[in-house]
Amino acid sequence: MFFKSIDKRIRIVLLIITAMFIVIILKVAYVQLINYSKLNTLANDLWSRELPIAADRGRILDRNGVVLADNITTTSLVLIPSQISDKEKASTLLAEILNVSKKEMDKHVYKETSIERVHPEGRQLSYEVADKIANLKLDGVYLVKESKRYYPYGSSLSHVLGYVGIDNQGLSGLELEYDNYLTGENGAIKYFSDAKGNNLNISEIYEQPQSGIDIQLTIDYNIQKSLERELSNVVDMFNPDMALAVVMDPNTGEILGMSSRPTYDSNNYSNYSMEVLSRNLPIWASYEPGSTFKIITTSAAIEEGVIDLEKDTFFDSGSVHIGGARIGCWKAGGHGHQTFLQVLENSCNPGFVKMGQLLGKEKLFSYIDLFGFGAKTGIDLNGEGKGIVFPLDKVGELELATTAFGQGVSVTPIQQVTAVSAVVNGGNLYKPYVVKNFLEPETDTIIKSIDKTLVRKTISKETSDKMRYALESVVARGGGKYAFIDGYRIGGKTGTAQKVENRRYLVNNYIMSFMAVVPSNDPKAVLYVAIDNPKNTALLSSYTTAPIARRILLDIIDALGIVKQEGAIEKVKQWDDPVYYVVPNVIGKTSKEATRELYPLEIEYTGTGNKVIEQSPSAGEKVLSTSKVRLLLGD
Repeated sequence: MFFKSIDKRIRIVLLIITAMFIVIILKVAYVQLINYSKLNTLANDLWSRELPIAADRGRILDRNGVVLADNITTTSLVLIPSQISDKEKASTLLAEILNVSKKEMDKHVYKETSIERVHPEGRQLSYEVADKIANLKLDGVYLVKESKRYYPYGSSLSHVLGYVGIDNQGLSGLELEYDNYLTGENGAIKYFSDAKGNNLNISEIYEQPQSGIDIQLTIDYNIQKSLERELSNVVDMFNPDMALAVVMDPNTGEILGMSSRPTYDSNNYSNYSMEVLSRNLPIWASYEPGSTFKIITTSAAIEEGVIDLEKDTFFDSGSVHIGGARIGCWKAGGHGHQTFLQVLENSCNPGFVKMGQLLGKEKLFSYIDLFGFGAKTGIDLNGEGKGIVFPLDKVGELELATTAFGQGVSVTPIQQVTAVSAVVNGGNLYKPYVVKNFLEPETDTIIKSIDKTLVRKTISKETSDKMRYALESVVARGGGKYAFIDGYRIGGKTGTAQKVENRRYLVNNYIMSFMAVVPSNDPKAVLYVAIDNPKNTALLSSYTTAPIARRILLDIIDALGIVKQEGAIEKVKQWDDPVYYVVPNVIGKTSKEATRELYPLEIEYTGTGNKVIEQSPSAGEKVLSTSKVRLLLGD
């Protein structure tokens, strides 16, 4: 009986021990097979440390691959306080090299944290400073790679590109608008240490950073260079309150160039006021357009059939009286009897008052709305304004009259360029944009493309054809003569708008502008130039902005490969116009015959013989009267 009791107790103990072993085995199996991943992660978090490696931000390129925003590699200081054996020494030496107080450096060296990034004094260090720190060879003091944004062309396109903060985050312009695309994924060097920060003998892990997406713009840097050069010249010559220029492809809405003054260097944006940094004038500035707005009024009048440009006439006596106000023409005594095409060529305000009356306020303001005035264009840049247009119920006969010639409404430059592009491209209003493609950074493969966006139809192709001819006529025979380029079909319109302050027009303070189309018969680019309150110049846009526009147009012609065309409207000659001659064909002529036919051009002969066998320039080319013709003589 006694032995049976003992045997029973032994079996119970064995059963308990067996059960415990089973529980232990199950627990080990659970840990190893089921909960391993979680526990391993927790252990790694306890032991692992990371030295950050900053990713490159996506580059920004022009339409031809020119890099407009790039990255340069810099070095930053990172501390692992637990590994610094002599904190006093490290703090003193680092403070001296970084030119900060020891008290400030102590905050980093003695901080109770696993990894401390020394910010901002230890960020984006020069090579000289980084070498000094490296030569200290201090435990727990590390130099890690950091990417810094770099704009190789300084202030060029700065308001469009924008700028980034010290942590490479977009703060303005495209850098802000497309920050999610441009921002890369940071990498790291992972190492393992114990609770005291001492390295464990486990291999380091390198996590490669991933660069951001590259962005390709619609901008043509060759055109952009021209805008930057001419606006800088404007500042030097006229000391304006502001100046700006925009170039658009009228057939797509692509912005080919955009710039303004004042400007800033994106590499050193902290040196400028927020007023300069935040105002991208071509999309933000809002002002009375003046006579460039007459393009819209004329288009509406033709489309509605209230005028025929060449058959209908208007007599300009020099002024008209509307609603108790006198509206005068810029020409004393007026232009007399003229067609409505001449009204546009002469920029005759009374003639446009008549156009406004013929249209009526409902029709005129419906076209103002149709062309996008009073609303944002939707361009892919931040900070766009929308201008001010009279509410229709507030429009009386005086407001109708002044609006017809561009006074009393407030518009932005981008609205004007977009609207005029619709006038000359067949009547299609396109949404303007500056970003064309998103590229994979390693292969330049297009990930995503932005295509043109048709907003709406405005006028008929027939009206557009007539307006292209009319604008070419303005340059050849009207106020845009100083933008004329021999051999190329240029359309355009000047604008001189008196500025308003506290609801009163300022004296001798104007915004002068010029709107141009090239070539006028098959538009490839629309250019708008505006100068606010230029000093030391005649207060006429034809003398101020038209010559500037001409120089930019020459660069646009070169950049876009626009060739000379036949059929241009002959320019009305002025006393100061250069004299051109068409070079005759003198090949096969004797030297005496060639001399007689080429007079008064200068001739340079080479070779020997009786007759001309080659000539330069070729027959049919137009050359200045001061040009030299080279002839090769032979038998």
